[in-house]
Amino acid sequence: MNKNKKIVIIGGGISGLELIKLLGKKIGYKNITLIDKNLFHVWKPILHEIASGYLDANINTINFLDHAKDNNYNFKLGTLININRYKKFITYEYLNNLENKKKKIKKLNYNILIIAIGSISNDFNIPGIKKKCFFLDNIKHAMLLHKKLFNILLTFNNDKIYDIKNLIKINIVIIGGGATGIELSAEIVNLIKELKKYGYNYFDNKKINITIIEAGSKILSLLPNKISIYVYNILKKININILVNTLVTNIYEHGLKTKTNFYINADLIIWTAGIKVPDFIKHIKGLEINNINQLIIKSTLQTTLDNNIFAIGDCSSLKINNKFIPACAQSAHQMVKICCKNIISILNKTSMSVFKYIDYGTLISLSEFNTIGYLVLNIINKKIIIKGKLARFLYITLYKMHQIKIQGYNKTFLFLIVNIINKFIRPKIKIK
Repeated sequence: MNKNKKIVIIGGGISGLELIKLLGKKIGYKNITLIDKNLFHVWKPILHEIASGYLDANINTINFLDHAKDNNYNFKLGTLININRYKKFITYEYLNNLENKKKKIKKLNYNILIIAIGSISNDFNIPGIKKKCFFLDNIKHAMLLHKKLFNILLTFNNDKIYDIKNLIKINIVIIGGGATGIELSAEIVNLIKELKKYGYNYFDNKKINITIIEAGSKILSLLPNKISIYVYNILKKININILVNTLVTNIYEHGLKTKTNFYINADLIIWTAGIKVPDFIKHIKGLEINNINQLIIKSTLQTTLDNNIFAIGDCSSLKINNKFIPACAQSAHQMVKICCKNIISILNKTSMSVFKYIDYGTLISLSEFNTIGYLVLNIINKKIIIKGKLARFLYITLYKMHQIKIQGYNKTFLFLIVNIINKFIRPKIKIK
């Protein structure tokens, strides 16, 4: 194995951090560098729980510097600017302090480059969305949403002009009927129920309007109809309004307008509809991308125009047997193993492996109201719908499996003990 080769990974999300952990274990030398614009890693599927206050961001994040020290790689705080494919170096904006005030443009040579920058919300260039909406793309977004949500709820509860006749209401609108929007809506309903235990007695279903807006014909469009209908019925039961076949065209200060010119009042608008890769990627020459800026890759996970550049996770687009691999956490997990194997194949000059996606199933958490999803029995190619305690256990297990992959069994076990202790000594929800 050629240990002089320099490996650079851009992005410390699910796939990036799992890959660098695996590479450190398999290769065992420190000529590997991770670049990320954040100092902390967070598992993206839990961002809605951080926003609602059920998970503490301080406990559920991993410091890249500490992780790098323990796993034999270099970490640099910065953002990718450009790639020189011919001379094999990247330029990136190096951030040398946490306030991002002092920035320097630096170069970094590579022999193998892996792009794992994930995805962000696709705003579809709708007027007003960037200034008026809250997003859930990263830990900063989750904490901003948490602060805004609690400010609205607590101000409403303590308002001297509270209207006993229910004429004054809080209107929360979530745009996007996918997993993130659905799970967030259920968490907010449960949050309101929990706040009553803290003395906030003015909250009830008549005073809080939560509306989910979906452009398609059903919520959870990628899941079986049985699950979509089941989730729809639960959401309606807990008084969440659902509007399907509704296209948002404008976002305003206190509401939004649909394609049919229907105006919806909103004190808080959260955008969870659609994904894309950040726009800067389309300005990098020599990389083939699709209409949402995803890097088009081959079955070996290498980019189509450069075998020394890999792309994995949400930022990649791969078509196998006329089907596109879904941009989701389980795709990212599965890509890591093959990407690592193929990087080692390049170092050893051996044959490459081909990626094969396996759908193991999907789970949707409706907070304490239920958990539902399906598991795939690939031997007989059959989907089995599960719900209740078993589904909830498996949902939690997915996060633990990710923690094990990036921290190991010992640290994950210790964090589990800490979380159990915190349930007894800390508030159930993080208000501040």
